[in-house]
Amino acid sequence: MELHILEHSLKVASIAKEGIQFFTHGLIKLAFLPSKTRCKFFTLTETPEDYTIIVDEEGFKELPVSEFLSVAEATWLALNVVSGGGSSSSSQPIGVTKIAKSVIAPLADHNISVFMLSTYQTDFILVRERDLPLVMHTLSSEFTLLRVVNGEAVAANSLGVTNGFVKPKLVQRPVIHPLSSPSNMFCVTSLDPDTLPSVATILMDVMFYSSGVKESAAPSDDLEYIRFFSFSLIEGYVSLVMDEETQKRFPLNVLFTSASGELWKMVRIGGQPLGFDECGIVAQISESLAAADIPAYYISTFKFDHALVPEENIQSVIGALRTNEGGGQ
Repeated sequence: MELHILEHSLKVASIAKEGIQFFTHGLIKLAFLPSKTRCKFFTLTETPEDYTIIVDEEGFKELPVSEFLSVAEATWLALNVVSGGGSSSSSQPIGVTKIAKSVIAPLADHNISVFMLSTYQTDFILVRERDLPLVMHTLSSEFTLLRVVNGEAVAANSLGVTNGFVKPKLVQRPVIHPLSSPSNMFCVTSLDPDTLPSVATILMDVMFYSSGVKESAAPSDDLEYIRFFSFSLIEGYVSLVMDEETQKRFPLNVLFTSASGELWKMVRIGGQPLGFDECGIVAQISESLAAADIPAYYISTFKFDHALVPEENIQSVIGALRTNEGGGQ
């Protein structure tokens, strides 16, 4: 398989809910008027705590400087596993559990922190730009490494990395962060970008005006409904993650849905904000899911992580993860 290193230099940021009104102009431009910017990678995810933005440097220019904006240290690069040729965003999705052993675990073993973004089309693994030489060395034995330059995938050079890293001793990673599963069910879907104008009013209301700041508390039990919505526009492809109640607001035949109308349940990872330096959080979850052969989407946000698993698997997932729990934080 191929591992594509995308050309976007990315920023990861958080917008406080009480300050979202200062950012709506720029965010609407990024989401609905991409021809007015040079942005090629944009995602906005709302959680009960905040809005998480992942955006390339061109898109970041559309956001105002504000006390309500917190930006993660470092520049991030997106990696994408591609089975066969084709562009990264149009390839068949591999799934986070399928890359748990080949990508996620080796990076965790080498103490490389990752930030995950699953979309309807594919899975992106974000790594710090400064970690790229070690990333390439770690994964070069498993993948053909290609760097995307001006939209074309070309052979990636070694960036001066030499051999000599000691292969870590593989040990099972315990799940050390608290888990919760909200009551709502979610769909992962997409739409034709040409239809965006027809649903722009609905999307803007969902993204900015439906929830206010009333749900700012952390989840207190496994039955709680939470606010979660994710919109991505990456290299021309739209991805949406929303709960089934929000989905009902959209006209029929606009959203892509599977024939089975598959719904997903969420596992939220973290009791306190996770930060960006701890390694292995994604590996803890994805390895357990991979061992049980359960497919999953995985979305990291500024404060917490979120795994989406098939509705029928949620109890076995929670059971498997809690069986593997370690000794707390």
